Amino acid sequence: MKPTVRFAPSPTGRLHIGNIRTAVLNYLLARRAGGTFILRLDDTDRERSTDAFAEGIRTDLRWLGFEWQREERQSDRMARYAEAAEELKSKGRLYPCYETEDELDRKRKRQLGRGMPPIYDRAGLKLTDADKAKLEAEGRRPHWRFRLDNTSAESGLAPLPTIVSWNDLIRGDQTVDIGSLSDPVLIREDGTPLYTFTSVVDDIDFAITHIVRGEDHVTNSGVQISIFEALGAVPPALAHHSLLIGADGHALSKRLGTLSIETFRSDGLEPMAILSHAALVGTSDAIEPHAKLEELAALFDLGKISTAPGRFDVEELKSLNAKLLHKTAYEAVAERLQGMGISGGAAFWDAVRGNITLVGDARDWWTVVYAEIDPVIENIDLTTKAAGLLPPEPWDATTWGALTAKVSAETGLKGRALFHPLRLALTGREAGPELKALLPLIGRSRAETRLLGKRG
Repeated sequence: MKPTVRFAPSPTGRLHIGNIRTAVLNYLLARRAGGTFILRLDDTDRERSTDAFAEGIRTDLRWLGFEWQREERQSDRMARYAEAAEELKSKGRLYPCYETEDELDRKRKRQLGRGMPPIYDRAGLKLTDADKAKLEAEGRRPHWRFRLDNTSAESGLAPLPTIVSWNDLIRGDQTVDIGSLSDPVLIREDGTPLYTFTSVVDDIDFAITHIVRGEDHVTNSGVQISIFEALGAVPPALAHHSLLIGADGHALSKRLGTLSIETFRSDGLEPMAILSHAALVGTSDAIEPHAKLEELAALFDLGKISTAPGRFDVEELKSLNAKLLHKTAYEAVAERLQGMGISGGAAFWDAVRGNITLVGDARDWWTVVYAEIDPVIENIDLTTKAAGLLPPEPWDATTWGALTAKVSAETGLKGRALFHPLRLALTGREAGPELKALLPLIGRSRAETRLLGKRG
């Protein structure tokens, strides 16, 4: 069976590196096997979800190179959730509760004070129709809880196993003791269904075969498996990847705003550098730049993903970006370079790409090559001698070697004493691209002017 997976962000903000790691793992799983990738917008939070954020998510995904075969919005499926809720009610698995948050908080505190676990006492199950009518007459509206399969003899019902288990495709055998959990709220007082519920209904209806998500959902998976089964469905295969931590070993959660895809794009990072890092961090594969998603898909294997936290470092991402550009052909960046007013074609790009971190950095080297600069003169006798030995044009990659050989023969200088003053005069920089590539671009007129210590 070809996999069907989903990426399900909430349109309450922009995507960040943590989101994208989940997205790319799902995408590569589907792409490698010719499966289906679904974008599902979890927008039931009416106050925080916006169309602007939804469009921002689409923009970020398209920029990264994602394609999805289907898009769904949970806000369009409220009738379906209501139908599924009625099914659970008819089976006695969804029941109304009327406690306020303050009342629930006081209950938890009393339980803790008695040394008891602070789980819901199922008081809602004991309410009679008269009790419910009285509470509603007082203006209360129910929230609805899902009765977990963790009943005990004391409840008057037959005992049931409380352990939910599955073989996780990343973490191996997993168990969740739902006997230690409160019956989860699936529907709020205002009638809004919660993620724990809507996600299961969607996964059933969209025939999701694999759920790949963060390890913070492991306990949630135990509950959701119970909901799948209560709705008469077989749960999809589950895979919970580790979460990312920063270079300092701390969680990224408080700093994700600075790690948004929108920020990376505005900073000039390449989509495939971001995807390469997101796909390979925390795996047994080396973090190396890949130019196409197909290359990452060929490498993809859930078994390669470590259960240890993946370490994300912005500086490592920038280094990866540089490595990617160092092997990027001119044709892939020509339009962007021209849009920045950078001429020189493939010869210029091939000369400078090994010395840039971002495509925009090429602008600095274009200025060095083609615009007027103030040369730095370290040894005027040497540079003047070099100016007099410049050969006639046309120049090519052999010109620099021939020139320096002549200058060395005339002056007796070698090594740094020869090359450093010439580089400073010709480029005004301590280091940079090989001068055998830059010199033909600088040209004889500018080279002579600069070697003589003049602005040019």
